Amino acid sequence: MDTRILDYDFAGAQAPPLVASRDGGPWCRFTAETGGTPTVKAADGYMKLYLDTTLENQLACLYMGDILPFDIDAIKQVDFWAKLGAATVPASVSLAFGLASARNNDPDSIAAHALFRCSGSGSVFCETDDGTNDNDDKSTGLTLGTTLKRFSIDFGSGVKTVVPPPNAGGKANVLFSMDDDNQNLRQVCRSTRFDMSNYSDGLQLFAQIQKGAASSVIAADVTAYLLIQRIRIRYQVGA
Repeated sequence: MDTRILDYDFAGAQAPPLVASRDGGPWCRFTAETGGTPTVKAADGYMKLYLDTTLENQLACLYMGDILPFDIDAIKQVDFWAKLGAATVPASVSLAFGLASARNNDPDSIAAHALFRCSGSGSVFCETDDGTNDNDDKSTGLTLGTTLKRFSIDFGSGVKTVVPPPNAGGKANVLFSMDDDNQNLRQVCRSTRFDMSNYSDGLQLFAQIQKGAASSVIAADVTAYLLIQRIRIRYQVGA
């Protein structure tokens, strides 16, 4: 088999289409609001997903239009380079990014996913769901802030002991890593085995930020929250 790498660098990128159409490339955007203007756009070398000051439920999502191009059994690793646009985030704001099956406003309701999650405190959690095994909100002990960090989801390196064979891993032992405060990439949630062995279909790259209607007013100068500089995915092709 050959290994292929897709590297999405958002410097100079154009805003993705408003609807689930990939005519202009692989990316789509989705927003949900009543009167405000949550936005997904490329600016200043990042893809920016941000919410405005309107007190309402809002959501902004970057995804691949629910076209699921990456077979979970072919994925080796995906990396996100991301940060927040403000040092603090209201408690009702949450975000998620990683790999997902069909998009849902509630990330917990996505049928299959491997995600980094973050809420107002900046604390980062990891979770996977394959429709049977649901590992939800496992703490990394690390935080996401205004410093750019690398986040990695590894489907190729994990092993688990079974007999026979003596070791098998892949999607049965998905590994999460992220930069610590010294910019050193290290594995997190080591005590949890993230098992996605019951899922055998496609996944898409996914990032989403949202807030509830009870959110305190967000100052206009810190509306840009989730900033993604780059996404890289490595996967196998061929028989």
